[in-house]
Amino acid sequence: MKVIGRYQEDGYAHIEGLVPVEIALAFLQGLKEQIGPGAIPLSRVEDFPNLLDRPAFEIYGHHYKPMLHFLWGLTPIVSQIVGRDLLPTYDYFRIYREGDVCRVHSDRPSCEHSLSLALDYSDGEIWDLEIGKTRHPAPSAQVDADFGSEPFAAIPLAVGDALLYRGVNHRHGRTRPNPNGWSAHLFLHWVDRLGPYRDQAFDGQIRPAPVNFSFA
Repeated sequence: MKVIGRYQEDGYAHIEGLVPVEIALAFLQGLKEQIGPGAIPLSRVEDFPNLLDRPAFEIYGHHYKPMLHFLWGLTPIVSQIVGRDLLPTYDYFRIYREGDVCRVHSDRPSCEHSLSLALDYSDGEIWDLEIGKTRHPAPSAQVDADFGSEPFAAIPLAVGDALLYRGVNHRHGRTRPNPNGWSAHLFLHWVDRLGPYRDQAFDGQIRPAPVNFSFA
């Protein structure tokens, strides 16, 4: 693993080789087995985020537990890179299709520290994730087709690479159309245990507490 950039100063950093390629592919194989052998019926989906021009296949960690455990397992290493004691909030998986874009946006409070992990590209064409260099004080609902006059960096993420960024403060997106037939990505999010968004930990789905076991 190699960290490129100054996360604390710049608000983002490129992490080369966060997970081995074999793990990324094994994760996708397991997920595909759960989905089943048929085509994904996106043509019947009518509701999708305003960041996209058409539906993309998405699944959240709360609905697919191996993905949630992936988020929890990465928490110590992400905390080390960020330099803060973090708690996980949520994660989700998305498959983009050829020609798809993701409009420029910032994230909700539960995405104080975000990580975009590239899992695979059907045609091997790396699709950059673009991150704005301006640090904004708070999240915004604004969504744009591009960054306008704001300077930004385009980060090439090979399979197993990730971009770690302050999702609340730095706008991001993919404005260049996806050059692959499809590409698979995992998005993971954390908050500072002692920060302003600490109430977002576990995305309100879980309240960790002591557990008692009994045996017969």
